[in-house]
Amino acid sequence: MDINQEIHNAHEIIKNGGIILYPTDTVWGIGCDATNPVAVAKIYQLKQRAETQSMICLMNGEKMMYNVFKDIPEVAWQILDISEKPTTLILDNPRNVAPNLIAPDKTLGIRIVKDPFCFKLLERMKKPLVSTSANISGQPTPIAFKDINPEIIKGVDYVVNLHREKIGGKPSTIIKLTNDSQVKVIRK
Repeated sequence: MDINQEIHNAHEIIKNGGIILYPTDTVWGIGCDATNPVAVAKIYQLKQRAETQSMICLMNGEKMMYNVFKDIPEVAWQILDISEKPTTLILDNPRNVAPNLIAPDKTLGIRIVKDPFCFKLLERMKKPLVSTSANISGQPTPIAFKDINPEIIKGVDYVVNLHREKIGGKPSTIIKLTNDSQVKVIRK
């Protein structure tokens, strides 16, 4: 299994508006180009999820974050610096992403990834990658590839051939930050 080949394969699908099933730094995710509303809608449809239940985006660093958020509260960087486990930040007023990714309260959840596959795929895409757990809405989050519902596997355009045996970690911690510096932990 060649990580570079998998990055290439996944990128080809994503840039043509497809959706992928891929391993992340937490659990298996379903993803697409976060700037493509049609691809985003395909994921909602596959998960049988209402578009009001927002999904998060993976990013690979500061530059990508500033492309999506004009104002990032200082505390966001402090949280990212001290977090030992994957942490999702929900921030105000995203831009340059598909409108159907943005929550009704004008926020977007994002996570900076260190996982080599996700990180390199993001470098290649130069855009955020949608990430949502690989389950039908309301069903338990699968922690291993073997636990993923066959409907999900059939419903994506490409399944990344890495870490199929690995048991995933827990879903990320979720912290909501507002531009007026309110901090609220949503999931520990």
